[in-house]
Amino acid sequence: MLKGVVWLAAMAMMINLAVAANYTVGAPNGGWDQSTDLTTWASSQTFLVGDNLIFQYTTNHDVTEVSEPDFNSCSASNPLQPPHSGGLTVIPLSSAGSRYFICGSAGHCLGGMKVQIDILAASSPPPSTPSLPPPPPPTTPPTAPPPPATPPTAPPPPSTPPTAPPTPSVSHPVSSPPPKSIAPAPSPKHSHGPAPAPSPYRSHSPAPKVSPSSPPPRAAVSNPTLPPSAAAPSPIGSLLPPPPPSSAAKFTVKGALTAASSGFLMMMFMNL
Repeated sequence: MLKGVVWLAAMAMMINLAVAANYTVGAPNGGWDQSTDLTTWASSQTFLVGDNLIFQYTTNHDVTEVSEPDFNSCSASNPLQPPHSGGLTVIPLSSAGSRYFICGSAGHCLGGMKVQIDILAASSPPPSTPSLPPPPPPTTPPTAPPPPATPPTAPPPPSTPPTAPPTPSVSHPVSSPPPKSIAPAPSPKHSHGPAPAPSPYRSHSPAPKVSPSSPPPRAAVSNPTLPPSAAAPSPIGSLLPPPPPSSAAKFTVKGALTAASSGFLMMMFMNL
């Protein structure tokens, strides 16, 4: 720690020496003499702490530092330091403030050999501290990237049980019953009632004899036509047997025969 402080102080001194300025009084167009306007020269300069003030003069002159009142009255009886002589004097400006210099030879100060030096505090940069390397940042394990945001999934639609396809209904063709045939009107039957009484006036003409060889004419029995089946068989074919013949047709034929027989008997009875 102590070595560091000493090193910083030495660095500051070196910096001050490096930046210190040397000012030759009255230069470059004059010097420390009575012919140079030293007041104008001093006002055109800027003096800082650490600078050096250089006086160059002949042997009949000197450099005496006095107080401000003695500077104004050109009195060299109370110098702040012993007068400097020899032709070359260097005055270091070690502190801020105003310093006053005159020539102690009689009559020279009144002739213009005096100068006021106003010293400003040097705006020295702050002491440079050795920059320590910053501590390495704590190593943290690399964080895994966040998983990509997945869009919200829509809820699945309610599952409906699959509907079974309707089974085709195979309808077996059913044979429709045949339409009822309208029985033909029976031939007029002879009444089975008592035979009409013979007329009281009989014809005296003999009744015609009936030849036994020629039978009486029979009534023509017309075979009734059977109705066609109402429904044509389907392409698949009917598995049922054909319907039996209608009973109405049987009764029609039987009735016709009975009527014919009855008529024949009545005719024979009337001819007797």
